[in-house]
Amino acid sequence: MGSGFLLKSYFFCTFQKKAMNKLSLLIVFLIIASCKNNTSEEKIPVEPNSGIGNGATPPPVLSFSENIEEAHNKTAFMNKEAVSFDINLSFGGKPRLQGKVSMTTNSTRVRLDKADGTTIFYDGDMVAMTPDTASIKGTRFDIFTWQYFFAMPFKLTDPGTVWEKQKDRKIDSISYQTAKLSFQSDIGDSPDDWYIVYKDNKTNRLKAAAYIVTFSKEKDKAEEDPHAIVYANYQTIDNIPFATSWTFHNWNYESGLGEQLGKASITNIKFFDPEESYFNAPGNAKKVNM
Repeated sequence: MGSGFLLKSYFFCTFQKKAMNKLSLLIVFLIIASCKNNTSEEKIPVEPNSGIGNGATPPPVLSFSENIEEAHNKTAFMNKEAVSFDINLSFGGKPRLQGKVSMTTNSTRVRLDKADGTTIFYDGDMVAMTPDTASIKGTRFDIFTWQYFFAMPFKLTDPGTVWEKQKDRKIDSISYQTAKLSFQSDIGDSPDDWYIVYKDNKTNRLKAAAYIVTFSKEKDKAEEDPHAIVYANYQTIDNIPFATSWTFHNWNYESGLGEQLGKASITNIKFFDPEESYFNAPGNAKKVNM
């Protein structure tokens, strides 16, 4: 209650004491005691974010996704301009991709320099590649997928993300909290994609993510063949933890993680300030349809 209530209580109590001057001292004492009790029960309002105590409420509990982002020090990551890393990826025991991925920390621009001499650019508007004789097969997938898996712990509360709590699921007999990440219909070019995100209960770091890929296929078809990425061997760069070992698996709702299909090693993680033209394709680059 506010100060107005206290003021009214005071005048009311004073009036009562004057009006009852013919009553016994015992009654007057009781009335005065009652007024004092009313005053002592008043709560002093405390501004939000002023800390716990003195009537303040505790700060809000972080959500599932916010816990992960905090554990990965998202604020520090987003204060960087750009980051690069080397990736060595294989599936079925055969090399799939070797090269260097560079990206702005907000993923608006991406560059992939492959070991075979091919370079793919995404400047925030279009995808292009050099040399113009290079095959475009898998180009769009490569420029967007690997940078997203790398940056996923920092993108869980992006605009348009939708979360749904799921049951706990196990990996190697250890139970993890999980939640489903989906997207509003106007987000990205594959808004029907979804992820089942696993959170490490001890560290709050991202442990794994099951996913479907709906680009160029119907959602129902994609859901017949979900996969998962498992993150391990975290290393800290500038107080920001990054998983340096990824494994890829079959996955389903009932039994969770299945057979391992592939793996990737992530090395040479560096933050840098890119030159203005670093993410821009040269004039002789071949444009790739989005």
